[in-house]
Amino acid sequence: MKKLSFLILMMFFAQFLLVSCDKVEVTNDNNGDELTVEELTGLLHMLEEEKLARDVYIYLEYKWNLNQFRNIKNSESTHMNAIASLLDKYGVRYTILSEGEFVSSALQSLYNELTVLGGQSSADALQVGATIEDLDIVDLKEYIQATDKVDIIEVYESLECGSRNHLRAFVRGITNSGDEYIPQFMTTEEYNSILSGSHEYCNE
Repeated sequence: MKKLSFLILMMFFAQFLLVSCDKVEVTNDNNGDELTVEELTGLLHMLEEEKLARDVYIYLEYKWNLNQFRNIKNSESTHMNAIASLLDKYGVRYTILSEGEFVSSALQSLYNELTVLGGQSSADALQVGATIEDLDIVDLKEYIQATDKVDIIEVYESLECGSRNHLRAFVRGITNSGDEYIPQFMTTEEYNSILSGSHEYCNE
């Protein structure tokens, strides 16, 4: 499968494309709290990153009719709703474009690349799924460290739990086909720790 290492740099820049202000004022419905630029960037980025997962999985499920994509695409919709609820709570306006379309040009390029790669074979499709979950877990960990708001942390931790389950599901498919997944974003130690665990029950 074509290496995806170039995506690391792409995703680094993507995190800074979404906002340019230092703070964003929110409604009084949340005790007058404000989102820092890091918190706002994280929420907007993760909304589209979860949409990326959902849209790629919709495409690959249609292409290859694999159970992993059929099941996990619905979880990604739930993840999107969880992030959208937080944005609504903080009074932040956001845009969800049509399937396969993204506000972030970096995520748009990533979607285009992943659907091409995943469309080459069912084996490549499973590798793409594992790569997306790998990236998702790393980004969620980073954004958890960037906030002290309990509500945001709880949602991120729930999404991270779900992504660990998704990663295990994709890797099982890869292993059953006689191939292996090499982590693209997380460390080998983190990856092995997740794979050695069993299915988790997440508050999704």
